[in-house]
Amino acid sequence: MDKALADWQEAKRGNKGILFRLAAGDKWCSTGMSGKRLTSSSASCKPKQPRKAISLDIELDILRRFDAGEKLSTIAKTLGLATSEVATIRDNRDEIKTSVQIAAPLNAQTLYFHHSEVISDMERLLSMWIKDQTQDNVPLSTNVIQAKAKSLYDELLKEEGSGAQGKPFLASEGWFDMFQKRFSLHKVHNAVANTAINYPSELKKVIDEGAYMPEQVFNVGEMGLFWKRLPDRTYISKEEKAIPGFKASNDRLTLLVGGNAAGDFKLKPLLVYSCENPRALKGYAKPNLPVIWHSNSKAWMTVTIFHDWFINYFCPAVEKYCAKHHLSNKALLILDNTPSHPLNLNDLSNSVRVEYLSINTAALLQPMDQGVIATFKRYYLRKTFKQLTYATNGEGKPTVREFWKSFNILNAIDNIAESWDEVKVSTMNGAWKNIWPECINNFSGFPPAESAEKVTRDIVELANEAGFEDVVEGDVIHLLDSYEDYLSDDDLMLLEQEQASQEVDMIETPPVPLQIMTNHLSDALSYVDQVVHILSVNDPNRERSLRVGRLLQDAMSCYREMYKEKLRRKQQSTLDAFLVLKSEPPSP
Repeated sequence: MDKALADWQEAKRGNKGILFRLAAGDKWCSTGMSGKRLTSSSASCKPKQPRKAISLDIELDILRRFDAGEKLSTIAKTLGLATSEVATIRDNRDEIKTSVQIAAPLNAQTLYFHHSEVISDMERLLSMWIKDQTQDNVPLSTNVIQAKAKSLYDELLKEEGSGAQGKPFLASEGWFDMFQKRFSLHKVHNAVANTAINYPSELKKVIDEGAYMPEQVFNVGEMGLFWKRLPDRTYISKEEKAIPGFKASNDRLTLLVGGNAAGDFKLKPLLVYSCENPRALKGYAKPNLPVIWHSNSKAWMTVTIFHDWFINYFCPAVEKYCAKHHLSNKALLILDNTPSHPLNLNDLSNSVRVEYLSINTAALLQPMDQGVIATFKRYYLRKTFKQLTYATNGEGKPTVREFWKSFNILNAIDNIAESWDEVKVSTMNGAWKNIWPECINNFSGFPPAESAEKVTRDIVELANEAGFEDVVEGDVIHLLDSYEDYLSDDDLMLLEQEQASQEVDMIETPPVPLQIMTNHLSDALSYVDQVVHILSVNDPNRERSLRVGRLLQDAMSCYREMYKEKLRRKQQSTLDAFLVLKSEPPSP
């Protein structure tokens, strides 16, 4: 009797349709929504019917059969399913098509007892979240997944409105086990490890077949960057956390970075931000930024953005690089298998071949994930602290709070470009050790890459110099790890509200006319000439002052040409003012 009571209690805690066993015999009865037995006699219970796990591709096959005119009973008999199950699939046609559209795995299984609609929606969203986190190499534990499931469930329940009814969802171990089976999330790690072991030999065959040199083999990887985030122990972070609403430290952008296996060609970073025209970029021509600028509301990479990058930047950049180095115009691009990477790239170029890594192997195989992205993020944080320290050090300078309040996306873009330039050839080349060890060189003559420990110590020293005396190396490491975090459900909603309240920022603003800039060229060139003269007169090391003077003059040569062109146009305009068009005398 105790066993029957335990089974009944377990059934009552679950969703409606759960089966429980009576104390007498091996017969089974179904429960209603309230958990009450529908029959009081064990003799009247039917034998247990095993629940059929039906994957999404089978559901689609059933719908295609209905569209072709097959009868319900014929489909059920052909596929070995209960007629009621096939009828349920037919009636849920719209929901199944929605599951396909939101990219639920086709082998995801549906158990045909009645989940609430909220739980079904939650599980689909959860499977997408797990896939996204896995592609971004974020480690997930059972506890993390269960916590996210509860969070999504609560948010979906809120969206149903105040009158929504729903049972408490506990994200129990039993639910998690069934969720894994329905969405085929079990036994992934062994398959991934085997794929990673075999991949280098497979890649070598592709490289040998195409006769690619290290200069012609490329990889790009995506990363999230919270561009305005400081260590938790700084007083700025503490003050921000105490303020309600959206936090500036949660403003996230996506970067796409990469280069060739030789390490001597780094691609211009592609940046995706949530706002197309932030105020900080007013007056700046986006094509001339040190990054390739794109935007969408979530600051995520999309198929459209990647497609545009591949056609309009990557292929032309490879062609130009190969021509400069007297190489044949061909390249091999290795990509991780994320939904934002189109699968038809091989149809778009005759000179670039694209190979995709197997799902979930990016953390082990993708070169950009083997130290390049981590190194870049350390350089970015160090560059940001350098900028903060320099801007606030001295009398009359802004305070740290004032500087950080004014720190905007344009400052972040500059720091991103300079930090990417800092990444060494040896770092870019050494990242290929896991998939193409034959291409690794010792690079004698090139400056060695800085160790991660050294850069971390630099960041701590700069933070302490800026007044954040409590910051230690562990805080820096924790901050760098947090760059992998994603916005919480609440943060995403607050971000949308923030964007809606600042629509004025997203209005297209024309760039500042060239004339406004050239009006200041004379002053700028004059200041540079004064600097060169001061160094020449006062530096006892004549060789050094001449060298610096040449560097400054060479750097300003493009602006001198611009200024000369302005003078030529002005002179031409002045001469035209003296020319009068002589009209012909009227004919008699």
